[in-house]
Amino acid sequence: MSDSEGIFQQEIDRRRFLRHAAWAGAAVGVAVTGGIVTTELTRGGQHQTRTSDFTFAQISDSHLGFEGKANPDVASTFQQSIDAVNAMPDRPDFVIHTGDVTHFSTVGQFDQAKQMMSVLRTGQVLVLPGEHDAVDDEGQKYLGVFGQGTQGTGWFSFDHKGVHFVALVNTTGQQVLGHLGAEQLAWLKNDVRRLSPETPIVVFSHIPLFQMYTPWGWGTDDAPRALALLHRFGSVTCLNGHVHQIMSRTEGKVDFHTCAATAYPLPRPGTAPAPNPVTVPSDQLHRVIGTRDVAYSASRRHTSYVDRSVG
Repeated sequence: MSDSEGIFQQEIDRRRFLRHAAWAGAAVGVAVTGGIVTTELTRGGQHQTRTSDFTFAQISDSHLGFEGKANPDVASTFQQSIDAVNAMPDRPDFVIHTGDVTHFSTVGQFDQAKQMMSVLRTGQVLVLPGEHDAVDDEGQKYLGVFGQGTQGTGWFSFDHKGVHFVALVNTTGQQVLGHLGAEQLAWLKNDVRRLSPETPIVVFSHIPLFQMYTPWGWGTDDAPRALALLHRFGSVTCLNGHVHQIMSRTEGKVDFHTCAATAYPLPRPGTAPAPNPVTVPSDQLHRVIGTRDVAYSASRRHTSYVDRSVG
């Protein structure tokens, strides 16, 4: 492919992506009715009080150890995010960190993260690795701190009050970023085999399980194989980090929601030469980083996702 053809294809990909994207500042509401998930994006406003069976919170991309103009104190904004979760009106049953806990995957950074998250007021803290958590050892230091009870390079699943949760790893143990691999796919096939098609499925990953923006590697090459294993389920929702911004997309029966980072924003696809940290005025940083809280009601078959800025 010539350089001009490549640039033209990138522009096609960018336009196709933007037709499906909804960006920062949007809160994502998801209603589950008869096993079918529908989404609605709202801007501004506050999380409405709902009768729910349980809530959980998502944190992502804390990048402890990062030093740069985009955020000179990532530990402080990570702590603010933890404080925001602890201030949720409903105590979350669990908190999931969807990767890039650290920036350079040092033992000190992992220990710092574990200590900081130990104050979360929740029943359990769950963690997935990002590529920054496997800089030099394919995630071995990460597994030493956060790998208890997981399989392979850190994947796991669990059932909670009628919902089946699956945490997939697409960042470590392979040469290609955004790859699940045959071993993990075989595990997933066996994991969901026993489940009824009416079981709601929530999938966590670091990198998106759809091709968000191919020129930047924002996608998972073998995700279609994983999603095919979930095709028989009426409600499938995928939550990820990595891209440091909020976006919602639906493909067939599957809804995808990306999460803001607690560290710094990244550019929207196609608006910069590369996905490097974006520097915003210091008094605006809190508006483009944050957390997500989720409430689920089995009796009402209703799930709501609300993305909150730190400030």
